[in-house]
Amino acid sequence: MSQSETPDAGLLTPKRRLSQTEFIAMTAFLFSIIAFSTDAMLPALDEIANQLSPGAPNRAQLIVTSFILGMGLGTIVVGPLSDAYGRKPLAMGGAALYIVGSAVAWHAQSLETMLAARVLQGLGAAGPRVVALAMVRDLYAGRTMARIMSFVILIFTLIPAFAPTLGAGIIWLAGWRGIFAAFAIFAIAGALWLGLRQGETLDPKNRRPFNPALLLSGIKEIIGTPSVARSIATQALCFAMLFATLSTTQPIFDVTFGQGDHFHLWFGLIALLAGTANLLNAALVERLGMQRIITAMLAAQIVISLIVNVLFWTDVVSGPVALGIYVAWTVGIFFQAGMTLGNLNALAMEPMGHLAGLTASVAGSVGTVVAVMIAAPIGLLFDGTPKPLMLATLILAIAALALARSIDRSA
Repeated sequence: MSQSETPDAGLLTPKRRLSQTEFIAMTAFLFSIIAFSTDAMLPALDEIANQLSPGAPNRAQLIVTSFILGMGLGTIVVGPLSDAYGRKPLAMGGAALYIVGSAVAWHAQSLETMLAARVLQGLGAAGPRVVALAMVRDLYAGRTMARIMSFVILIFTLIPAFAPTLGAGIIWLAGWRGIFAAFAIFAIAGALWLGLRQGETLDPKNRRPFNPALLLSGIKEIIGTPSVARSIATQALCFAMLFATLSTTQPIFDVTFGQGDHFHLWFGLIALLAGTANLLNAALVERLGMQRIITAMLAAQIVISLIVNVLFWTDVVSGPVALGIYVAWTVGIFFQAGMTLGNLNALAMEPMGHLAGLTASVAGSVGTVVAVMIAAPIGLLFDGTPKPLMLATLILAIAALALARSIDRSA
């Protein structure tokens, strides 16, 4: 039977075990391990700081960025390895590593052990993350693939709205260590779902041997292409704004505004409002183009961040007014991420069709790791106010806009 005669013309292979609905749900579940691992963690930072780092509570923010660092490092190799050995072994192996990291974090008696465990978790989470996207590409093509990816990303963007509340509930029931037990259960459920219900999606004839020399050559070509390198660098700066905000938002709500008990509700509201960015970008990108949207959003971020810096550094605002401005500004940071990160990734991929898979891995890995290196020190500058974060965001936005405007898509 030809592809056009299959029940779904976008299906690349007739050997499909799952219905499209179940496949989307499973893929979104695997992909959402990332969001659950970061956002459900946020309500626990204060308690972990009190227990594992009482003398330097700001260091607890590294629990967020260390996970992201591990995920970024893992992303660079998971894609090529899954191309060589298949999707399921890498996803299952990654889930197993993630579960080990969760167990170490659950038992951690020092912040250093906790941070090492979070890096291990991140390395493991890279497996399900990359494989989930690769499976969509294996099984579907064209508009069907685009539609499925839209559903997966939509579900993924909703997770941050509920994860902190779920995390707060787990802490109330089982303490902060219970969060890591929940992480392990989440990964086990995903691995079982994949293992029992979904067959291997990569056709053996499409496997590509893992060749370190070819991998290094491909990376050099990617980094050596100016438009790609600048797109990745801009993406790293945009990620840095997001990660710095993510790692400091709980302390700011708690210490600055006394809203620690209601943080999960505030964060849910922020995530829901910012989630509309993905829908807006989908509606505008074909008409306006990726680069125009990116530069417009970064320019808007500069103007808005300049205003809030003036308001907060001059102490013109305080109390509920300051809280309202901070919340609105934070929504803007997350909204900007939704309007820029996907477009920057697409700009990086545009001239690299012959190395699409590797480019996706390199862009994700380099962008993430560099962003963490920038964001972690910003988080440690927290002084009881959002001022350092706001000033750093303004500087990063200015640098990102300069880079974005220099991307030559003809290069």
